[in-house]
Parts: sequence; structure tokens; C-alpha cells
Amino acid sequence: MMAEINSDIIKAKEYLDQDRLIGLPTETVYGLAGNGLKAEVVSQIFEVKNRPHFDPLILHSYSIDAIREYVTEIPNNAIKLADAFWPGPLTLLLDRNDKIPDLTCSGLKRAAFRIPNHPKALALLKTLDYPLAAPSANPFGYISPTSAQHVEKQLGDKIPYILEGAISEVGIESTIVGFEDNETIIYRLGGLDIQEIEKVIGKVKVLPHSSSEPDAPGMLKSHYAPTKNILLGNIPELITANKNKKIGILSYSKLYDENVKVSLQLTKSDDMHEAAKNLFSHLRTLDESEIDIIITEEVPSIGLGKAINDRLRRAAVKD
Repeated sequence: MMAEINSDIIKAKEYLDQDRLIGLPTETVYGLAGNGLKAEVVSQIFEVKNRPHFDPLILHSYSIDAIREYVTEIPNNAIKLADAFWPGPLTLLLDRNDKIPDLTCSGLKRAAFRIPNHPKALALLKTLDYPLAAPSANPFGYISPTSAQHVEKQLGDKIPYILEGAISEVGIESTIVGFEDNETIIYRLGGLDIQEIEKVIGKVKVLPHSSSEPDAPGMLKSHYAPTKNILLGNIPELITANKNKKIGILSYSKLYDENVKVSLQLTKSDDMHEAAKNLFSHLRTLDESEIDIIITEEVPSIGLGKAINDRLRRAAVKD
């Protein structure tokens, strides 16, 4: 049986209340969602995704007051960021209490919380008396899904229901922020630009990725990768070096035709938001095309471009 795709929030709630998993639309990417307060449900999430247990999950809720029930304190800078950017593509790492199972947080003292800016997700969350643990709804390490159909292709035989919510508007995962020793730290670049964060709370520190056990979700070096080999660098040079192969191109804004089988551009109008929205869906299109390799390039490192480049670099990392 393949998952049903439907926009019925009541049906989604029924599955969740039965300790089942569903596909959840958000503005960043689609999530694989279940009751984040039940270890047996969280265990299903790790199993379905084939995700290592040391990689913690993000809890989704509908209000900061609801989140207060699960934390010991919320730092002032966290409150400022929540007031400015929630609902939105921001995840905050907060000291948790014992209502949250260790498994949800991979045994770490902090839990990751987000309020998604998506009408269907928020409407569903408001009907629940528990937060939803919801990592991206894809096999671990693969390209994140930005539509219900992407979830169906990847996990449709493993879950009963996908809540339809159109294409994810942001298209890349949330920015993850934590607070230590009076410092504000970016643990993962994402859909909220660092410059916007710094306008609210001042300078922040960006942590490098971890090759082993991460301090926050989505910090592993190799991630977001297609099954086909991906090369990141100067596109014309890489085309020349691989001219005997069937090549797929993912460029920032230019289309290529010579010695290329498929060419896609992230944006036609130098629009970084458009580029972010198209990133995973274009990678997926190329991965499903009859090509040997994907050749891509870094985008201008401004605004969301930093998060896009982060995803491209990690997609190109060889395990």
C-alpha cells in the first residue's frame, strides 16, 4: 500500500494520535512527522529514514508558550529571535526538561524547536497536545523533499499518509541557532539569512560541520546528496574534463548545451530565494535523468547563497 496524499488535517491527526508517522508539509522541506514525546514513535522515524541515532531531531510546535512546557529556560536572545522570526525557517536549541525522551535529542541536554510558517502544518499542530518530531521525509543523506510527490516516491511504502501542502516555499532546511557562554552560535546554515539574525541580536559564530557525533540536527559533513556523482567547481572546466560522460548541469543562472545532456538553472533572474526553492527539486530531476554525473557550481555567497553553497558542498562530499 502506498501512502494516501490528502489535505485532510483531521485524518492526519488521527494517524498521529495512533502513533503512526505522516508526511508533513512545511515552508522549508517536507518532514517525516510523529509524536516527539513518545520514544517508540521517534524510534520509527529513525528506522524509516535509516537515520543514525546520534543525529538529533527537530521538534515542531505552534507557539512559544507551548514550547515552554518542554524547556527549563529560554535565553533572552532566543526570545528576541523567536519574536522576530517565528513562525519561520528558524530552529532554536534550548535546554530541555525530562518530558522529551533522550532518543528525540540523541541524549543531548538541548532540544531543537521550530514553529513552521505553513498554514497546513500550523493548523495541524494546533490540534495536537504534543510537538511533532519531523526531520526531512527522505532516506537519510539523500535529497530533501519539497513536495508531497517527492515524499511518496521516497517513503510512500513506509507511511500511511502525506498531508498535501503544495511546494515548499523556502526549499531548504531551517537555520539552527544555539546559545552558549553568552555567545549565539549558528549550528546549521539554512532558510533564514545570518544577516537577518545579526540585525536582531548582533554578531553570531558559525560552527563547522561534524564528521562524527553532531551537537545539533543536520551537521554531518555528507548530506543532501543525489545517488549520482556530483562535481562542484568551474562548470566549463568540468565539462571539458568529463566530455566522454553523459553530463547534467545545475548552474546558478546560465544554461549550457555543448557536450551536455541536461542543463538546469537555479534562477533565471538572479533571485536567491528562487535559487533556494529550486535547489533540491532540480537536484532530484537531474538524479532521475539518464546521465552519468552532475556538474554544479557555487552561487554568489550572499544572503541565502551561503546556505545553498553549504548544501552543494555537502552533497558533493564523498563518504
